Amino acid sequence: MDGTTDPQPRRYKSPSDLARAPPSSPPRTARITSTSTTTITTTRRNSPYLPTPTELALLALYPAILLFGAVYAVLSPTVPYPAAAGQQQQQPPPPPPSYFARKDNLLNTLFVKRGWAWITLAFASFVVTHPALAGRRRRLRLLRAAVLRWALVTVWWVFVTQWFFGPALIDRGFRWTGGKCEAVATVVGEGREGPSPAGVVKEVLTAAACKASGGRWSGGHDISGHVFLLVLGSFFLVQEVGWVVARWGRYLGEERCVVMRDGAVKGAAVEAEREGGGRMEGVEEGVGLPVLEALGLGGRFAAAVVGLCVWMLLMTAIYFHTWFEKLTGLLVALAGLYVTYVLPRWVPALRGIVGLPGI
Repeated sequence: MDGTTDPQPRRYKSPSDLARAPPSSPPRTARITSTSTTTITTTRRNSPYLPTPTELALLALYPAILLFGAVYAVLSPTVPYPAAAGQQQQQPPPPPPSYFARKDNLLNTLFVKRGWAWITLAFASFVVTHPALAGRRRRLRLLRAAVLRWALVTVWWVFVTQWFFGPALIDRGFRWTGGKCEAVATVVGEGREGPSPAGVVKEVLTAAACKASGGRWSGGHDISGHVFLLVLGSFFLVQEVGWVVARWGRYLGEERCVVMRDGAVKGAAVEAEREGGGRMEGVEEGVGLPVLEALGLGGRFAAAVVGLCVWMLLMTAIYFHTWFEKLTGLLVALAGLYVTYVLPRWVPALRGIVGLPGI
């Protein structure tokens, strides 16, 4: 018997010894695979069902402005004004505390009262002049989609404020909540003057017709048309201008996510690349430019219109309507914006029609 034989080579040959053997390379590979899987699963995408974080931050400015205006109106000794409190006064109201508390101020009469015309002009000047939309191959597709989005938002503005198969939604809502047109003027009839009979104005269906007949809206819930218009128009321009400029100049790292036709969630640029439109023509010229220069002339005009919208929204928040009327104006505007800019991200059929800004 050879006593010099080394027992070590025989140690792992028995089943019991193999069971006690330390782990070898396969488990180590498994650990690496596990780490890799963890890294992939913790990568987060923006939800296609919600606005992106940047969009949410911008949208949060609107309720913040309305809240600030409501608090300012309560705390300021100069603001308690009939229009701010939503009160109906039988006697003439006191002098307004500010120029912007007057309904005949220039910005209200020349800008807000013609607000959608200004919004449309700013939108048109941007899409016609900006170099990111100047490539011949992509221009018609992008312009068609942009005009369809403008049409969709415009239809919502018309339905809410102008006409909805009869009276607009604001007027219908006012009457559905118990509002009516009260007679406050006198009329000349059959050779005598006297108070306008209730029957002359009680059937009036719109605020404009009530005012024209010498009456006034009374009771009911009056959705703030100013808040609705200013929020809808300004964020429409932010979407149409912001995403184009952000992609052209690569100012924003985040991307909108979309639901593909097979149910997969991917970045919007991935879908655009599949359709041959992912790379924006002229993108090299946009990189490194200051934001104001990258906006171009049309974009700067649109930015000025957005600024005026924000200012007049603040004035409305301070001096006009009750807090609930302003809140419903905001919610109705957000509903139209969601359908136009977020719903297409998770409804491929709708996205195929109206597209996404800058894609």
